[in-house]
Amino acid sequence: MIRYSHGMASRDPRWVLKERPSFALIIGLIVTGLCALVSFAFDVLNGAPVQFFISLLLALAPVPLLLAAVLALDRMEPEPRGDLIFAFAWGAGVAVLVAGVINSLNLHYIIDAANLSAASARNVAATFGAPVVEETMKGLVLLGLLRFRRAELDGPTDGIIYASMVGLGFAMSENVSYYIAALNSDQGGIGLAVTVVLRGVLSPFAHPLFTSMIGVAVAYAAQRQGSDRIFSILAGWVGAMLLHGLWNGLSSYGGFPGLVIAYLVLLVVLVVLIALVIGDRRRIVALIQRYLPPYEPTKLVNQADIFMLSALSRRRQARQWAKVHGGKRGLRAMSDYQLAATELGLLHERAARRMIDEQTFHEEQRALLECMSTAKASFPVPPAHLGAARRGTPPPGYAPGAPG
Repeated sequence: MIRYSHGMASRDPRWVLKERPSFALIIGLIVTGLCALVSFAFDVLNGAPVQFFISLLLALAPVPLLLAAVLALDRMEPEPRGDLIFAFAWGAGVAVLVAGVINSLNLHYIIDAANLSAASARNVAATFGAPVVEETMKGLVLLGLLRFRRAELDGPTDGIIYASMVGLGFAMSENVSYYIAALNSDQGGIGLAVTVVLRGVLSPFAHPLFTSMIGVAVAYAAQRQGSDRIFSILAGWVGAMLLHGLWNGLSSYGGFPGLVIAYLVLLVVLVVLIALVIGDRRRIVALIQRYLPPYEPTKLVNQADIFMLSALSRRRQARQWAKVHGGKRGLRAMSDYQLAATELGLLHERAARRMIDEQTFHEEQRALLECMSTAKASFPVPPAHLGAARRGTPPPGYAPGAPG
């Protein structure tokens, strides 16, 4: 986001924290919140209020840990908090409500049309119907990001993060319904315990993994021009549905061996996605190392800075150094500098792919350089006895910005 001050463009790398939520975002959060309330109202009708609140607490319990695991992937170039919150809310509200209604209608249709028992119809609906409906509803928010927030999709990591957020929101709300159903079953508490272990402990990342197929495809499309974008999105969508259907089918019809195979498939997918994230992180580091050295004459970046920016561990050490010697102000300055420098590398890549015009490139370039300048001027002054070479630069051999 570009902010203008005194006729100059200035990009605040902390705009995620400072920007006022847009009208569209506020309306979107209200709508998703209302949908979540309606969905929960259906759950209350299906069970006593006490059962609902027990189920809700059990569904909420693992969410902070799961969110932390997903956001741990987002340390190189953090995504806007508003977009992340909206993705989660969409999954927990709109997606789960609409999918629940359609799945219920499909179940009744299968029972009537195929003359199947309720149990058999549920297995058929779960294997062939639910994956199409649920992945479509979750995937819509990713298409929205591609349409309205394309600049935020810088690579597969971003697609995986947004997909995981919507998947976690969907799984949380869906688990409430499953836990209520388990409490209302003949097995009661035992059934609830088994369901919590299966859904909340052993497969909490199932929905995020399914939808990550769409997330990766949408992120790929965001970096491309032409008809292959449509093909990649369709391929990701089909992949998410097939993976979801395979999981549900093996869980429904495969017994214990099928369940083992289903978990192995998810494990393979998880490993592949982690490999994509690692590869994407290396790509961003390569962009920094390629595009930032020409800025050395500006004195805003040097080889020590590039060395620091090229590894998450050294970035963390730099922030720790800044906090020790500059407090919160120093920490904020170092964080701003790291984010602005990373955005500068990504900006050059977008320009190289012709995703932005020349005027936009130069406006954002000036804004990012101004941010880097402001941040670097606020770096803490190293203690004199450590032999700092100059004001605002971490001392070699002590601060993580220096090689060696």
